[in-house]
Amino acid sequence: MSKGRYGNYGGQYIPETLMNAVLELEEAYEKYSKDPEFNKELDDLLKNYAGRPSLLYYAEKMTKDLGGAKIYLKREDLNHTGAHKLNHCMGEALLAKFMGKKKLIAETGAGQHGVAIATAAAYFGLECEIHMGEVDIAKEHPNVIRMKILGAKVIPVSFGAKTLKEAVDSAFEAYLQDLDNSIYAIGSVVGPHPFPKMVRDFQAIIGVESREQFLEMTGELPDIVTACVGGGSNAMGIFSGFIDDCVELVGIEPLGLGSKLGQHAASLSYGSEGVMHGFNSIILKDSNGEPAPVYSVASGLDYPSVGPEHAYLNAIKRTKVATISDKEAIDAFFELSKNEGIIPAIESSHAVAYALKIAPELKGKKILVNLSGRGDKDIDFIVEKYGYGE
Repeated sequence: MSKGRYGNYGGQYIPETLMNAVLELEEAYEKYSKDPEFNKELDDLLKNYAGRPSLLYYAEKMTKDLGGAKIYLKREDLNHTGAHKLNHCMGEALLAKFMGKKKLIAETGAGQHGVAIATAAAYFGLECEIHMGEVDIAKEHPNVIRMKILGAKVIPVSFGAKTLKEAVDSAFEAYLQDLDNSIYAIGSVVGPHPFPKMVRDFQAIIGVESREQFLEMTGELPDIVTACVGGGSNAMGIFSGFIDDCVELVGIEPLGLGSKLGQHAASLSYGSEGVMHGFNSIILKDSNGEPAPVYSVASGLDYPSVGPEHAYLNAIKRTKVATISDKEAIDAFFELSKNEGIIPAIESSHAVAYALKIAPELKGKKILVNLSGRGDKDIDFIVEKYGYGE
């Protein structure tokens, strides 16, 4: 991988006004990611503040009910703030501290990245500005309240579809207005280099832990590792631990309401190559070649592109992609809640649904699911729209 390239994907497709700031960030990351002091402080934060390592859990009851493959969950939902996002947010905020920056600017969809970056900003005493689409603000109200309590300024985004893509657009625009004082703390493995690499590196702790824990628990590696994919940070985190192993890696995209354009956000399944938000990847496009409207019941997955490393790994057949509909994800949400006593995020429920779908036919196999977040943020929306799953 050279200059943020993963095969044809990645790169830096940004205006000259942003280039100096991105190069400054790139140089700082290359310097501090190798700095013993930086890494010691980050390791300490992940252990003593975020609560790592997260647990590896054998879903024994669910496995028995399905009568097929054994299902294991990497419990990122147990991290402080309730998702994997704090892994890279503490890294980004620590980098801001080492660079002497005073402000974090970020986007959020489901609000998990927003809560995590607001938490990191509070910890380090930094200003924090979070851009969030109005649709997602209404849908993820509990997380909006958490961000505000943590001291962040939440900026409603009212143009376009008013969801994640527009939140990224708005956050980048705000970053352009304050390059000297702030850094953009991006929420996934997307954007111009070095953002995809940075977030992937910070999230790789999931894969490192998962591999060690699985070997310790079972004496073997899993047969299948699966995770939901929007931008793809949680999936890239866990996949990174198994890329060199003979393990099937499956990214689960949101099929939403169907395969028609505008009904889903399954970029790798239905998209084509193109540039958006400063990087080249696979994008869902409309008839004019512009990023298409997308939809998912999971606010953290409704993004019309995917991280460039995901695009590359899929292109070389190292990873596979599958899709899960809204209905399947919601069914899995209730299944895990009622059968294991674990309420998952709707995003994570897509990966759980895939495991439930394939497990009955794979007796003797072992499936590892990255349970990327917990569902506290979703319960108001779920009950209003789906009741209590009875």
